[in-house]
Amino acid sequence: MDYLKTALPSQIMSERGSNLVVINPGSANIRIGLASQDNPFNIPHCIARHTKQVPRRNVQDQMLNSQVTTAQHMEREKAYDVIASILKIPFLDEEAPSNAFPRKMGRVDGHNPHIIRKDLPFSWTNVYEEVTSVSSALETSSKDVTSESLDRKEDTDSKELHLRERKFREFICGEEALRISPAEPYCLNRPIRRGHLNISQHYSMQQVIEDLHTIWDWILVEKLHIPHNERNMYSAVLVLPETFDNREIKEMLSLALQGLCFGSAVVHQEGLAAVFGNGLSTACVVNIGAQVTSMICIEDGGALPTTVKTLPFGGEDISRCLLWTQRHHQTWPQIRTDMLTKPIDLLMLNQLKETYCEIKEGEHDAVAVVHSYEDRAPAGSHKTRLSALNVPPMGLFYPTLLVPEVYPPPPRNWFNDYEDMLEEPWHMEYTRPDTFYPNVGGGLPMWESYPIFSTKPKREEKIGLAEAISSCILSTGRIDIQRKLFCSIQLTGGVALTNGLVPALEERVLHAIPPNEAIDTVEVLQSRMNPTIVPWKGGAILGVLDLGRDAWINREDWIQNGIHVGSNRKYKDSYYIQAQAMCYLNS
Repeated sequence: MDYLKTALPSQIMSERGSNLVVINPGSANIRIGLASQDNPFNIPHCIARHTKQVPRRNVQDQMLNSQVTTAQHMEREKAYDVIASILKIPFLDEEAPSNAFPRKMGRVDGHNPHIIRKDLPFSWTNVYEEVTSVSSALETSSKDVTSESLDRKEDTDSKELHLRERKFREFICGEEALRISPAEPYCLNRPIRRGHLNISQHYSMQQVIEDLHTIWDWILVEKLHIPHNERNMYSAVLVLPETFDNREIKEMLSLALQGLCFGSAVVHQEGLAAVFGNGLSTACVVNIGAQVTSMICIEDGGALPTTVKTLPFGGEDISRCLLWTQRHHQTWPQIRTDMLTKPIDLLMLNQLKETYCEIKEGEHDAVAVVHSYEDRAPAGSHKTRLSALNVPPMGLFYPTLLVPEVYPPPPRNWFNDYEDMLEEPWHMEYTRPDTFYPNVGGGLPMWESYPIFSTKPKREEKIGLAEAISSCILSTGRIDIQRKLFCSIQLTGGVALTNGLVPALEERVLHAIPPNEAIDTVEVLQSRMNPTIVPWKGGAILGVLDLGRDAWINREDWIQNGIHVGSNRKYKDSYYIQAQAMCYLNS
């Protein structure tokens, strides 16, 4: 502790962070890197596996409820008109004037200063392994260049030989997996959906864990250059979302310690890490991710578990709504765009959303280049005028516009082998299925040293973002902390970069507070860095400062005995840790 008080933060981070791998997994992306790095790798959290299955499925986790019902469509149209009246734009079925060019238009280089806009289309992924034939090279080099016909024959033979030698890659991870043509024999798997392990009748627990292992191992080897034989010299800091249940957290620990062979690991809550990532001690952390939005209140460096709330929508739903809005206004080109069976279309729509969507009053159009992707063919470019670009992000406040039920969270029936595991789980024993972990012994006492996870079931709310934040903060039950939290709202996640979101959120949260509450001020704090990586950065800081404390779990202890009971006062020096975090950010 004396060393921490005297050493420079950069020195501590360099010395202690060089062998700490910080992992912040999400439904759509995983942020991972060494604690000594300034920024993590931000990689799509998916894997495409070569398949010979007939009939073939492009996406393994396709949900049955993939169509919008008539009732949902009516609710969506109603929400659009409510938003239109607020933004002072025409209602959904009102004809826009033919001379619409004087409308406020977005610049072609985009609105959002945080987003680097690219006009270039995405390219299809090369799904073949690189194979070089020595004999073919020798034959080619010794060709008789004097005979044109012989040249043509040898060239044909060489191409045929090359085709015979081509071999499909067994698996492809990250963005490359999203850019595979639907014509190729691959099936895309997303092991996490809507903040939970994506387990269903089509996607088994064993396959989900295996896919997570393959993705993370690929990143460790290819991006961080940590080979298998050196893995035990590294420790893992798992920054896990509040949406995860205790069993899912345990699976993540087993993956890190047993599957990936880290020497030790520690778990930090995403909301708590976000607070430390921005150098705070008290805040209401609102994480708006790609598929789920979660919030939790942090007071003096400690999480308040009863305040956790989860909303089943995020940035990808805004992208879906963007496509629906353009199709309704007939501004989308006549191309086949399908975010489900062609993930490359999701990449394009996410890029358009990040570049052009913002919350502002008045009609908001923009000229944009839309790309079409057909099987293996080069991308086609279509210049068009997108309209009502300020409507989709307003779906955060009116979620019926987003229709999040179209892609619901995975079913939770796989918890049936647990008896009410979310209620006082630390008094129970857990026998891990031998089919997944044959080397792990019997009962594992759970989380006695981790009171922040001893929560009641996390209910998903069918309300908008403003009402959820108000309810989250008011659930603390104390007027002093409520006033502090309403003035300390912290936004994280990629959607937090949306222009105009902060003033819209402040206004709507203030109106969502019941009139009998003595609260008259709402403020969203400005993030000190890209809000997408704030929880990862906080995990890096906590991992360095917490190194050597009793919350860390050694690989051997985990495999042999499970979690050992430690101190119940993990954050007893939370004020001191918070001061250190501030020092890191200011250095």
